[in-house]
Amino acid sequence: MATGSRDARLNFRLPSDLKEVIEEAAASLGQSVSDFAVGTLVEHARSVVERNHATVLSGRDRDRFMAILDDADARPNAALVKAAERYRKRLG
Repeated sequence: MATGSRDARLNFRLPSDLKEVIEEAAASLGQSVSDFAVGTLVEHARSVVERNHATVLSGRDRDRFMAILDDADARPNAALVKAAERYRKRLG
């Protein structure tokens, strides 16, 4: 987990039975409720973000994509050439 100043807050209410489960889980790991809650929330949030940023292809689409990459006769279009030029300029 990132270290640094703790200058942000999340406040929420939950049923007391859920709070008891969270307290029990935190205690079983030797963590404070805050550390347990933050760690669990961050872990799940990162997982959600990662899933949303991943591109999942079907087997057919994967095969088509790989065939395009492997095509020795393929040539970049104008947009790709321009993007490569901008990238080279940024690198210096």
